[in-house]
Amino acid sequence: MKLLVLLLFLASAAPQNGFANSPQPSIRAAAATTYRIGPAVVTWTGYAEVGGYAPSGTVQLRRGRFRYDGRTLRNGRFEFDMTTLDQEQAQLAEHLRGEDFFAVAKYPTAVFELREVRAGMAVGQLTMRGVTRPIRFPLVVKARPDGRLHISGSATLDRTQFGIHYNSSSFFQHLGSYAIRNDFRLAFDLTAVGE
Repeated sequence: MKLLVLLLFLASAAPQNGFANSPQPSIRAAAATTYRIGPAVVTWTGYAEVGGYAPSGTVQLRRGRFRYDGRTLRNGRFEFDMTTLDQEQAQLAEHLRGEDFFAVAKYPTAVFELREVRAGMAVGQLTMRGVTRPIRFPLVVKARPDGRLHISGSATLDRTQFGIHYNSSSFFQHLGSYAIRNDFRLAFDLTAVGE
């Protein structure tokens, strides 16, 4: 009787597919690939506090790298050449590159360190003008048939968080039409290539 119970136990414990020694499939996450973005142009827009004046221009993204596993973009570093900050009005461009704004002679590079993109939001830290602050902004990543990634989005930043107080009504009174909003916008439409 004990032998019968033992045989029944062993029969019920054996795999049902008849392959007792076949390996079980393992579930693995896709390996992350490093992607890079070569020199590219990013558009910026600033805003007057009164009226509709909203000058825009460009700044050069010198280089960028990040990891992407098919679902999550993370561990990125993006360097901006602030000396390339430009606007169609030469006098305004020169002023923006000067001490009142981005002080590019002293701080020629701005760096965004991406932690990750989660639920369509990029999360990381931006260092600009020697000041590092956490930022988050919406980002869209689309895989292209050729293996490249199309990355687009925009970030709204508060310049006063980076020590840029020029004509900010948060710091100065009675500016009237000379007041400049604290926030400015960076918009990008980039292509990344796998290494």
